[in-house]
Amino acid sequence: MRSPSMRRFGLATVLAFALAVFGLAPSASAADPSPADLKFTTSAATTTPGGTVNLTMTLTNNKTYDLWFVYQTLNPTWLTTQRPDLKYAITGCSLATADGSTPCSGTGPSDLGSNYNAPIAPGQSRTVTLTLQIAADSGCNGNIGFYSYFYAEFSDSTSHSGGPVYTPETRVLCA
Repeated sequence: MRSPSMRRFGLATVLAFALAVFGLAPSASAADPSPADLKFTTSAATTTPGGTVNLTMTLTNNKTYDLWFVYQTLNPTWLTTQRPDLKYAITGCSLATADGSTPCSGTGPSDLGSNYNAPIAPGQSRTVTLTLQIAADSGCNGNIGFYSYFYAEFSDSTSHSGGPVYTPETRVLCA
């Protein structure tokens, strides 16, 4: 007669085998990187009314094909929108190039795609810096944060959608 622990071991073995056979078990490819990665950093975690913070976006092409096209949105987080006393604007945009930074166009919430200067070769990255200006009459003791979705097309006719990707929050402190 089999003990209860042997029956559980047998049941677990049968269940694991069934998951593997039907393709429901985790695979090694789950650790593969995304075709395109978007990362954000900020130049400061805090600022005061009237201050500026740079939001840096770096898009990396992880595929073995050129990244041809990028469309990206940038919107305030829900918590940021709940503080109407926080006043801010994106006042500048620059693209890092081998020759230094160059101004980019389209600093609106849904017009950031052309700023990456596609195509982006396999394994390469593009970095765009947005200047976040806090109004002098902004409220204090609140956090400003953004989230982004992006869509990328590659030269092998595939595409990838990603997001949401969140920026680090910037705390507006009273002086």
